[in-house]
Amino acid sequence: MKRVAAVDLGASSGRVMLGAVGDGRLHLTEVHRFWNGPVRVRDTLHWDILHLHRAMLDGLRSTGPVDGIGIDSWAVDYGLLDNAGRLLSNPVHYRDARTDGVMERVLESVPAADLYDITGLQQLPFNTICQLVVEPFLSQAETLLMIPDLLGYWLTGEIGAERTNASTTQLYDVRAREWSEQLAARVGVPPGVLPELREPGDVIGTLLPAVAEETGLDPATRVIAVGSHDTASAVVAVPAEGEHFAYISSGTWSLVGLELDQPVLTDEARAANFTHEGGVDGRIRFLRNVMGLWILQECLRVWGTTELPRLLREAAEVPPFVVLIDPDAPEFLAPGNMPRRIEEHCRATGQEPPSSRAALVRCVLESLALAYRRTLRQAQTIADRQVDVLHVIGGGSQNELLCQLTADACGLPVLAGPVEASALGNVLVQARALGEPLPDLGAMRALVRSTLHLRRYEPQGKPADWDAAESRMFGTG
Repeated sequence: MKRVAAVDLGASSGRVMLGAVGDGRLHLTEVHRFWNGPVRVRDTLHWDILHLHRAMLDGLRSTGPVDGIGIDSWAVDYGLLDNAGRLLSNPVHYRDARTDGVMERVLESVPAADLYDITGLQQLPFNTICQLVVEPFLSQAETLLMIPDLLGYWLTGEIGAERTNASTTQLYDVRAREWSEQLAARVGVPPGVLPELREPGDVIGTLLPAVAEETGLDPATRVIAVGSHDTASAVVAVPAEGEHFAYISSGTWSLVGLELDQPVLTDEARAANFTHEGGVDGRIRFLRNVMGLWILQECLRVWGTTELPRLLREAAEVPPFVVLIDPDAPEFLAPGNMPRRIEEHCRATGQEPPSSRAALVRCVLESLALAYRRTLRQAQTIADRQVDVLHVIGGGSQNELLCQLTADACGLPVLAGPVEASALGNVLVQARALGEPLPDLGAMRALVRSTLHLRRYEPQGKPADWDAAESRMFGTG
């Protein structure tokens, strides 16, 4: 069996997982889990990239000998290197306020229709293109590396950009599958900072001597490019049969969408703010970002409680549709006192705020389910693709109330799992690169189906009640 280490970095935690693949078997074991999150220094929100590097090395030290190492993480954020390969500054967190109002400046240089026609990306204020427009170190930079590419560089000394994460920058031509140097120049980004692109499955290099010594691994251990955007890796592990499925990669963010062979760069797709992100084997992840469990996570942090299971049980008994919020409202993006923001949002929309913590949890989860419903229906219409099952993967697949509400809202059976979808996709792409007979996504997904337990949720309740709730929340039927 091939043994590989999957370094999987989420927006709130990271993990090093040990994967084993061979003889029709797939095993995944957590080796090391560690905290990740924003660190505010004066007025700027950063990632603690050196902590992540140290935690990655600690995890690799605990895996024992492996045939390969792959790294995936969240999208859009980056590090800048100078001409000596040194990091110029600690990467800034995408929730930092420095990009407030910057998208309008980008659109002055590149009209929205042109930008979408090139990149196919959803307009989000924290897209890499917006961050670079206000990046104070850009003039000193020799190279831009996305977070997994930066960590891979520190392991191997090799510079490059894995394609799925590059596709999230809004500097990537979704048709040509290359950097758009012309677009970069129009917004003031020197095209020379954009490194050569890699495919998932490419071998990046082997371990630097100092890394091998620190981790105890063989210097010949290969570091392999995977779907380095964690959602690209997660979608590899969607245990779907055929093409008539939708997915929600559910965690801090919820990414709701379809898998397509070609982009749908229509005015309708742009108006609905759908994005086209690169997937493994050249697929397109046609999706929209929904705020996700971030809102609930921040509520729990402010309340100082870890008793989510009890709150979910109580929330299941709260009457439905008492209070609804727009989870994508801009006031919910930044860290802060989320319960107070929800209260203010409710009053601003003419609603009484939730009367208890359980009622607030119900409000958040129902509102997310309604956002999923609306997004999924729009995706099917725009892409002319009907689906018959919805796969919920990632940490949110463990939230039974959310999964049931999602099935009810969308009117589709929900298959929940796997939880560690990003790590599994990471492992599967590495295993194929190392010679395992997994020729395509269908073979990888069949292996996931045959080895992991999934939970099924059937739609319940009255569709008319969800129609009325959607009309109330979005002003549409």
